Amino acid sequence: MPEPESSNTERPARDVHAHSATLKRLEKSSGTLAAQAIARMDETLPWYRAMPPENRSWIGLVAQAGIAAFTEWFRHPDAPQAISTDVFGTAPRELTRAITLHQTVEMVRTTIEVMESAIDEVAAPGDESVLREALLVYAREIAFATARVYAQAAEARGAWDARLESLVVNAVLSGEADEGAVSRAAALGWNSPEHVCVVLGTAPDGDSELTVEAIRRAARHAKLQVLTGVLGDRLVVIAGGSDNPLKVAKSLIGPYASGPVVAGPVVSDLLAATRSAQAAAAGLKACFAWQDAPRPVLADDLLPERAIAGDPSAREQLVEEIYRPLEEAGSALLETLSVYLEQASSLEGAARMLFVHPNTVRYRLRRVTDVTGWSPSDVRSAFTLRIALILGRLADRDPQT
Repeated sequence: MPEPESSNTERPARDVHAHSATLKRLEKSSGTLAAQAIARMDETLPWYRAMPPENRSWIGLVAQAGIAAFTEWFRHPDAPQAISTDVFGTAPRELTRAITLHQTVEMVRTTIEVMESAIDEVAAPGDESVLREALLVYAREIAFATARVYAQAAEARGAWDARLESLVVNAVLSGEADEGAVSRAAALGWNSPEHVCVVLGTAPDGDSELTVEAIRRAARHAKLQVLTGVLGDRLVVIAGGSDNPLKVAKSLIGPYASGPVVAGPVVSDLLAATRSAQAAAAGLKACFAWQDAPRPVLADDLLPERAIAGDPSAREQLVEEIYRPLEEAGSALLETLSVYLEQASSLEGAARMLFVHPNTVRYRLRRVTDVTGWSPSDVRSAFTLRIALILGRLADRDPQT
């Protein structure tokens, strides 16, 4: 015999009654569930036990807020809704720095497990499956909310770090680096490597953030620390961790646009990096005068072009590192080098002009190489030596030059 039609209307009524009863039980036990979740964390999560009391109290508030949010969720099961990040709004923003995403996931999972274990006690008879299904959906939404909170925090930190890094890079490039810049660099993870150099080149068109990220990837592969940024049309990299600036530039050259890339000299720390940056900037400006310059090129290999372009530090370096040592080594070296260069690098021609044997000229030129590090027989080195001689004589003639 068929069931009377009234039975179809009685089931929803019973469901509503069970739902109402479960909701009341859930509201009454929310405090107990929060306390059990905290106790479970203290028992199973070592990082939670090691935290300072203030952070543990904030985590407790987050757990309570999560259970309260689930209660509201269960109150209106048919209303489409998503868990907002307000669950985490009870804790300060700094908590995302103190607790990692992995730790937050463990905290949420522990709380959900405590609630799952209490379903049979909290749910009204016959309403267990409904409560369990609601908890599963809620767990999914709370996971999305957790990811959203940490994504927003990461974006905010990333934007702030980018501005901070830009300030440091600009200070080094402009010659205004001070202890404040060192402090800001430390906040970005710069751990004061012993060897630092600056690499300059043209920035590619397009998104500068992608360029910066490409530099960071290349630096990680080369095991270098970097502070980098796009300033105008220039891509600036402050690199630490290697005493070979040419090797550094080669390992980071990929993201640069076409055109010269110049590596400044190695210095001892970030404060001294201003000198490396200024040398690289002067080299980048003068590099077009040397059409066959390698890419990348050392700023010190561009000393003659930099000196001609008006770089006072290059002029001083040529005089102090080439002319003065030759002068101190004796007049014979200076005279021999000068005559050799004037005689189009001819040993026999220089020997005739000096009234000495060609072997004597050859010996003195080897001494020039030993003293200066530049070989007169190399065309490029000979050009550098010639400029150094000119600047040295001008300096002797006029000390203010």
